[in-house]
Amino acid sequence: MTIKMEIKGERMPISGEAIRMMNYADDIATTLRRILMLAPSLTTEERKRVQDHMHGLTPTFDHVLEVLGAGK
Repeated sequence: MTIKMEIKGERMPISGEAIRMMNYADDIATTLRRILMLAPSLTTEERKRVQDHMHGLTPTFDHVLEVLGAGK
């Protein structure tokens, strides 16, 4: 199955690998929504520990966006 994307008024096919990557991004967004939904149920200390843990994760979302934008 080929999905077409609009780029500068032209339609071009998108690879299965790109579709998988977009699905991964959707999974990340779903996970972040779950974290946001559960955050209010944590104590202040627990929220701080989760925050510290997330700060230490690599690669960062910004790094991935930077790599994806490098082909411009």
